Amino acid sequence: MAIINEIQEEEEQQQHEESKTYDVFLSFRGIDTRLGFTHYLYEALLSENISTFLDEQEVETGEELKPELTRAIKGSRASIIVLSKSYASSTWCLDELVLILEQRKVSKHIVVPIFYHVEPTHVRKQESSFGEALFKHRQRMEAEKDEEKKRQAARKLESWTAALKEVADLKGKDVNGRGIDTRLNFTDYLYEALVSENISTFLDEQEVETGEELKPELKRAIKGSRASIIVLSKNYASSTWCLDELVLILEQRKVSKHIVVPIFYHVEPTHVRKQESSFGEALFKHRQRMEAEKDEEKKRQAARKLESWTEALKEVADLKGKDLNGRVEKEFIEEIVKEISRKLDIHMKSKIPHLIGRDRFLYTIRSWLHGGSSDTTEILTIWGMAGIGKTSLAKHIYLLYRHEFERSSFVEDIERRGQQSSALPLLQNKLLGDILKKRKIEEDDVQNCTSKIETALLHKRTLVVLDGVDNFEQVHDLVGREGFHPGSRIIITIKDGSITDKALLLIKHPPKHTKLALDGLRSTDSLRLFCWHAFGGYSPKEGYEEDAIRASKYCGGHPLALKVLGSSLLNEDADTWSHTFTMLESREFQINNVHKVLRIGFDSLPSDCKELFKHIACFFVGKETEVTKAILKDCGVHPSYGVKKLIERCLLTIGLGKELKMHQLLQDMGRDIVRQESFHEPWNRSRVWNHEESLNILQEDKGTAKIQGLLFDKKMLKTETLLCGSSSAIDHEFEDIDLNMNFGVGPLFSTRLEFSSSSSRKIELSTNALNRMEKLILLQLNHVKLNGPFKNFPKGLRGLCMHGFQSEYIPSDLPMDHLVALDMSFSDLKKLWRKPKLLGSLKYLNLSYSKLVTIGGFKELPALERLILTRCESLTHVCESIGECGSLVVLNLSYCSKLKNLPIIIRKLKNVKVLTLDGCGAGVFDKERKRMKLLNVPNKDGVFTKLQAFFYSITRLQPNSQKSISLSLPSSLVTLSLTENNLSSESFPVDFSSMSMLKNLYLDCNPIDSIPDCLKSLGRLEVLSVGECSMLKSVICPSSTIKRLYVDDCDLLEKVTFYQEMSAPPLICCYESESLTEIEGILKIQDLAQVDNEIISSLGWTDIHYVKDYEMESFNYFVGRFHSKKLPVQMLYEFGIFSTCFPGKEVPKWFAHRSNVSSISFTMPSASSNKRIEGINICFVHRFYADCSVSCISTEVKNITKDRSWNYLNFMGSKRDDGEDLVRLSHWMFGNNELEAGDEVSVIVRSPWNPIEVSEFGMSLVYSDKDKESVDPLSYYKSWKHIIGRDLSAFELTPGNYDLFNRKFCPNPLNFKREFVDVYAGEHWHTGRNGDVPEDTISRRAYC
Repeated sequence: MAIINEIQEEEEQQQHEESKTYDVFLSFRGIDTRLGFTHYLYEALLSENISTFLDEQEVETGEELKPELTRAIKGSRASIIVLSKSYASSTWCLDELVLILEQRKVSKHIVVPIFYHVEPTHVRKQESSFGEALFKHRQRMEAEKDEEKKRQAARKLESWTAALKEVADLKGKDVNGRGIDTRLNFTDYLYEALVSENISTFLDEQEVETGEELKPELKRAIKGSRASIIVLSKNYASSTWCLDELVLILEQRKVSKHIVVPIFYHVEPTHVRKQESSFGEALFKHRQRMEAEKDEEKKRQAARKLESWTEALKEVADLKGKDLNGRVEKEFIEEIVKEISRKLDIHMKSKIPHLIGRDRFLYTIRSWLHGGSSDTTEILTIWGMAGIGKTSLAKHIYLLYRHEFERSSFVEDIERRGQQSSALPLLQNKLLGDILKKRKIEEDDVQNCTSKIETALLHKRTLVVLDGVDNFEQVHDLVGREGFHPGSRIIITIKDGSITDKALLLIKHPPKHTKLALDGLRSTDSLRLFCWHAFGGYSPKEGYEEDAIRASKYCGGHPLALKVLGSSLLNEDADTWSHTFTMLESREFQINNVHKVLRIGFDSLPSDCKELFKHIACFFVGKETEVTKAILKDCGVHPSYGVKKLIERCLLTIGLGKELKMHQLLQDMGRDIVRQESFHEPWNRSRVWNHEESLNILQEDKGTAKIQGLLFDKKMLKTETLLCGSSSAIDHEFEDIDLNMNFGVGPLFSTRLEFSSSSSRKIELSTNALNRMEKLILLQLNHVKLNGPFKNFPKGLRGLCMHGFQSEYIPSDLPMDHLVALDMSFSDLKKLWRKPKLLGSLKYLNLSYSKLVTIGGFKELPALERLILTRCESLTHVCESIGECGSLVVLNLSYCSKLKNLPIIIRKLKNVKVLTLDGCGAGVFDKERKRMKLLNVPNKDGVFTKLQAFFYSITRLQPNSQKSISLSLPSSLVTLSLTENNLSSESFPVDFSSMSMLKNLYLDCNPIDSIPDCLKSLGRLEVLSVGECSMLKSVICPSSTIKRLYVDDCDLLEKVTFYQEMSAPPLICCYESESLTEIEGILKIQDLAQVDNEIISSLGWTDIHYVKDYEMESFNYFVGRFHSKKLPVQMLYEFGIFSTCFPGKEVPKWFAHRSNVSSISFTMPSASSNKRIEGINICFVHRFYADCSVSCISTEVKNITKDRSWNYLNFMGSKRDDGEDLVRLSHWMFGNNELEAGDEVSVIVRSPWNPIEVSEFGMSLVYSDKDKESVDPLSYYKSWKHIIGRDLSAFELTPGNYDLFNRKFCPNPLNFKREFVDVYAGEHWHTGRNGDVPEDTISRRAYC
């Protein structure tokens, strides 16, 4: 560093000099220093932002100086000359020296000579190696026959001599010392590298004389270390101390797990082993000293020592070591440090955060960390609300994997520290110090420090974590805009997910960017985390089980809340627990603890976003985003911008059904903020959501102009003291149904509701109570009787919900000019109104479960987008005026069983995307069947089916007796649901092509036996649901565009096939379809007895005919069959793997390689010239434990040589009694040279969830005859796409490593929704019967 500081000082004095191409030119002799000293010097110069020229080429003596070198010297402001032993032997180096010294004379060129293990006087007087070199140059000159060349060589020799004298007289740097071999260079660098990686390292600083005894502290250091690095250099064996250390180290290796890493530092391992060269000479001298010893006892001791040294040298030479020859010392040292760090698990020494329930995120980040190319840079943004665990997750990953990078830095808590005036330079210095591996950096200039960081990041493969960033300028200040070294990984933790995107816009070469949204913990993990802090373990203490569950549920999966609450209850008694629950109910705990953290995000919001946050927290959690935005539009909160901002700050998320979702603690915080507006007087708050408080305000006439929203639902009251009322719809009791306002996402009522008036109570309210609430925009009055004129309602209402409304008409005096959403479900309405009224703003109308008989007047609803009439069971007529609703998008007529016809005009609606006609057949079809008879239309089997009559009511087309009628529904349809309409396969029209936009089709609960051919014309169909079609026997996917296929609960379904041109099969839900045995290209299940003998023979399975008659209790997890069923022995095929299992106690005798543990290793042998490897057979016998009678087994085949692995999880389970053995046999087809002769291969089996005991393990290779020409019995199986040797990209975890688990295409039904959203990220989905459907799919729900 002294050299660098001197150069910088001199450069500052010459700022007036013209700009140069380089700051420094390095002149050096490559064979001496290129791989060591010069390399370190070059790296140090670059890290200080000093532009340096380093010539990478080696040249022969006598070659002329290249023009580019001449230009580089003249274009540099300074030169560093590394004068080493061989420097003068290079004519190129001497020519460089002459030119450098000429530049020093004609310009202000700075020259710094470094005397690298040479004496300046030897340079000046041309003595030692310098004299020898010049003598050889003189000999070559004198041997030259060409007189002109001889004169030129003489002049050069003279200039070289003068230059060496001149440079020796300059003020330079002397790199000399008395350390032997390595102490002042290699060992020093190695020591610093180990220490910088947090590896505690012992280095003895003392030099000792030959013959001294090993000091006690050295013995203690060796015995107290986990590993030893032995640097075997030329003079190593000359030291008896080193040899004694070696003996003790190798003894430790035998008696403990002491790791030994020998380094052959410019010596040959064979010289060490055979004691040749310097090692032989050293031992010869030791032997001479021993023989010269006069004391017999000492002589015997010396002889024993000599013998132990000899054995130790032999032993250490046979260990796997590191050979420095021809390697760059710096890279070599880094390789050693990484290996030691890996072997010692140094990362585990650090305080890695204890993570619970974050496995899926860890898996995702590990895949990101290792999955990208080593030539690219990637950035990962981990974002989420305050306290959700972003920092802990990032730190966990950082401490685990930092050793895999050249440099690493974790810059913590940037947002909080950034509030201090001097914070940014401190953060920069910390980052720069980590990258340069300097303990102290003092750089106050922010811009200059950023420039240095940029340079350092460009030259080192780095892992950087920027924790708690809160604006994009911080990213630029800390890592600059120039980009990063290939292979670098940057992790940013943040609350606002958009900040990184903004920062990347200004980076010169923006890296690939990935976002990871961190959400809360699941209930089981929440309990475990709570218990960890409350009890010090994963489970509650005895007697505290229910309290622990109650407390963990309260925190809603929020890690910080769980930690705070759990820690507050550590070692506390029952009274404290009881008091804590009282605090929780009073919100005291939240306000004083968790809310302080959560309010960080809220307090930084603009004022209109704060108001929007409070609106959502009080009223709109769980409501649909679109509807919420429409209601709040023009209310001063800019909902579109505000929702986006709240999402960016992790204060809000959008659910799979596009509903607004907010963490429970955030919602509680938002409501507390509103409550604090007037803690004891709710009528002076802006929002009232508590039903008892609302009732008090309405009954006591305490309404004020401050109230913007008020909710009241009689059924949400805690006490019921009033008398039962009439038999109106308000008296109906609906258990487990959300009767809150349904302006957006509503509940799914798939079954008929049972009504009862026995336990209802009657509440009457006066409309006068609303007089003073002039700012009210949102009102819910559910299941109450209203007295008085409706003109008293606030004029500015935008959302009105009145479930159980008792009038037969909507009152004409009700102010609805600004109304956007109206929900009057469960009402006594028979018609909308006596006289139609223009409602120019109304977009959403929900009249589900009402007593409507007819509905019309649509001309007065020009803005209507959704009309929901679910289970209006008295509805008989929909007026043709619905054609006036040009904006209508959703029409839901589910289970309107008395509906006699549909308007003809419906087919002309151009914007309808969702039409739901579930269970509509009963009324409509009867009338149309009569019409068919009048037309003399054949009606075979008593049907010409209900659906034809229904379609006729829609189209008014004359049915043709020779073919089915043609369907004409709105061409704009994206989703059509015809569930539970008693449709058979023949009931469908020939052509669906008029509905070219259709993406989602639901035909569930219909008696179809195959997929109708007419669906083939649906060129955009993505979702097809035929669940619970009890007659369905096979499914041929009608389109290559299908992304999801529901075939759940189809009792007779046996096979699913796809279009050949499909790039990938769709996601399939086949839950409880127990007869399913084949999903084409994914899996195939056969009874082993039915498999062709040629196939069995091709697999190399011999002598297993006896198992074909066996029966076993089996489980099929693909179809969710978790109850056992006695079946013949079966064979499963997937991924190119055939597998079966059967009762037995031994591996078949034809297995060549055997083991008695759960793994086996072998080397692939060479095959004869006419044979080729086809695959391997794996077999093992395992036993169940008493508490585990069901097994799912994971088998991993690993090619160690090629660093490739295939981990296969077999989900065909089996049941055996305790103590009974089971034989598992599998054949793995390998192709494309996955396994080749000489490859080291290992196979291991394990159970992911339950322990198993493997008693015997076998492996055998299967070959085929290259010369034999015949039909391959396995050709069908080999034609599948997603098998070993073909396309397994969908299952690749890291390059070359595959997780063969078919939940990729057949996910667990409970996870189906999440899996689908992961695959089709970026699209928004609504929830349907079986999961989610796309954003325009709103079928099967009571929408508003």
